Amino acid sequence: MGRAPLRQKGKGRQGIDRRALLVGGGAGAGLLLAWAVWPRSYKPNLNAAPGEFVFNAFLKIDRAGQVIVIVPQLEMGQGITTLLPQILADELGADWRAIAVQSAPESPLYANTLLAREWLASDWTRIGGEAGDWALDQYATRKALMLTGGGTSVPMFHDAYRDAGAAARILLCKAAAKRWNVPWESCDIQEGLISDGGQRTLRFGDVVEAAAAFDLPEILPLRQGMEGRLAGQDLPRLDTPSKLDGSHNFAADIRLPDMVFASIRQGPIGDARLESVNEGAARSVTGFLKLVRSERWVAAVGTNWWAANKALDLADPVFMLDGPPVSDERIDAALEDAFSGSDGRRLYAQGDLLPVFEGATILASEYRVDPGLHLALEPMCATARVTDAGAEVWTATQAPGLARTAIADALGIDRASVTLYPVHAGGSFGRKMDFEAAVQAALIARDMGRPVQLLWSRLEDVIHDRPSPPAHARMAAKLGRSGVIEGWLAKVAAPCAMSQTWARIANGALPHEAAAQSADKATRLAIAGMEIPYAVSNWAIDHYPSDVYLPLGFVRGNAHLHSTFFTESFMDELAHLAQMEAMSFRIQMLGGNPRLAHCLSTAAAMGGWQGGIAGSGQGIAAHRIGDAFGAVLVEAAITGGKLMVGRMVAAVDCGDQVNPDIARQQVESGLIYGLACAMGASVPYDKAMPGRAILGRMNLPRLSDIGEITVELIRSTAKPAGATEIAAPMVAPAVANALFTVTGQRFRSLPLLSQD
Repeated sequence: MGRAPLRQKGKGRQGIDRRALLVGGGAGAGLLLAWAVWPRSYKPNLNAAPGEFVFNAFLKIDRAGQVIVIVPQLEMGQGITTLLPQILADELGADWRAIAVQSAPESPLYANTLLAREWLASDWTRIGGEAGDWALDQYATRKALMLTGGGTSVPMFHDAYRDAGAAARILLCKAAAKRWNVPWESCDIQEGLISDGGQRTLRFGDVVEAAAAFDLPEILPLRQGMEGRLAGQDLPRLDTPSKLDGSHNFAADIRLPDMVFASIRQGPIGDARLESVNEGAARSVTGFLKLVRSERWVAAVGTNWWAANKALDLADPVFMLDGPPVSDERIDAALEDAFSGSDGRRLYAQGDLLPVFEGATILASEYRVDPGLHLALEPMCATARVTDAGAEVWTATQAPGLARTAIADALGIDRASVTLYPVHAGGSFGRKMDFEAAVQAALIARDMGRPVQLLWSRLEDVIHDRPSPPAHARMAAKLGRSGVIEGWLAKVAAPCAMSQTWARIANGALPHEAAAQSADKATRLAIAGMEIPYAVSNWAIDHYPSDVYLPLGFVRGNAHLHSTFFTESFMDELAHLAQMEAMSFRIQMLGGNPRLAHCLSTAAAMGGWQGGIAGSGQGIAAHRIGDAFGAVLVEAAITGGKLMVGRMVAAVDCGDQVNPDIARQQVESGLIYGLACAMGASVPYDKAMPGRAILGRMNLPRLSDIGEITVELIRSTAKPAGATEIAAPMVAPAVANALFTVTGQRFRSLPLLSQD
């Protein structure tokens, strides 16, 4: 095959290296030349059961007329196994009752190039412009980077599923037209019936075999008109019935012949190695079978999970920790020290701040955000069977191709000998981007010589979570006489969770290694969302990287969680200083951003915005993530020392949504997730351990803490954007701004109220 001029960086280093991009001359020039003479053509690698016919990489149809849609994205509750089939079924003209869903095998055809661009972009790819984007697309495709996350699923695959439906519709029409001896252009499909515009109709199954043999025209004509369209309809989710009756399979539901169960201990947070374990005490547990040891973990295997976990408790494993133990004090000290370190870098700048700030009176504030846990309902889990023929693993993963590689490497077998069965996740919020449980399950299964299901305990899930990054910010701004911001400076000290995640899942770095390797690298990924959407002539944003000794990971909203808290809280402070109503203060600087201004005014109107006057308990915030825009108004108070949110109103513009009801669900879910970040979802750390691990002690929002929730989707003809990410980052600053009107005190830390 030859050698690709594009190559992965070493362990812990992000993306594509400079030499790979600049081979042969100007940015991207050598890369373009090399890949231009190294053509690639990918064909669907779908298996077809008897009576099934493969139409393309996203669709099979059987003789019974069932439409089987292939979905490469992980269903985590966000509804993607309904949204993508709905796009295809709409263009095909299918009957929604005949739609089935099947997980996709690994293939370059399912690479998420959009998320790869966001994740792996660097200064060098940006220099390359379109060539740099093309290079990243090629890298993701040839590596078959199947990734789910960042709200990219619908924007990434919308056109592909539309075209897949159009292609199948044309082939079916051609087959029917040949039978009727009419031009295929005169045929159409609605509600699963092929017709010639007259009295004759056929079902898919009648012509499916013949249809698969026809050729497509060079240009795919798309459906015209709105009659019988499925797009834009609140169709029922395809995964709801099985989840309601309990037949839906998650990783912990897998059952295999002769299967046993395992629980695991991995020591404290950091570079920990197993020193000793009391196997004799473990043998006293009925149902205990064996202890399986690794350098960095020990697992107990039993005939049931309770026995395995109890045996681990009695075995009392001892670990030796190398390096400083993580603690709240060390995290805070590391972030503060970063401001005076030499690794800080200005990543965004416009205008000239120096003459604006020099000799002027400025407002300066400091903010901080604690690491936030994922706390998905389903802990990390995987089922594995390893035989001489290879390995089979059942797990929920947002990066199945990378997981498969890691399993093969751990077992020392060829990658082709690993079969990974992706199952749906019982929640993730980004946690399933890592897949260490799948690797552990495979190693335990090999040792046991029989199938093993590994389920982490809730304690283990909290200890070895990969939380959102802690961050400190120093904000400064200069106001003009008319209340306009003349200068804006943000200095953010934060580690980069996304760089760490990539180092772990793509380069095989251990968590503590990944944290250390990115500790001196300033990156836009760590301050995503700090680039303000408001019209300010002079502004700059600096990033100060740091190692806080806590491995971090991919989360919902990623850096936008802390960035929006910093910017929107500070905007409220500036509005108060300017003696202006907070919404009008923002609107005056949104002339070049009409979609965000529309969201802001809509949320204010629907929520009965009172201008943020003292005692109103109302706060507002707005934000943009890519092509998704949103604003949130909340009503909040502190009652008996507890935060109470009586109302949340969100106005969101995410383009033309395929299923508005699912979009509203995604926004509502984001609002609750953001409220959890504001109220709790964080733990104190001391001596390399979290201070608590019981969900009931996390100060998470309950139904009694949340009042009315209203979500308004702004009508838009723009291309659909992901709605999963936009709401969560706006909630905490809106709540903090609301509490200021009640208490007169600024809440500049997350969580907003002390949990101790």
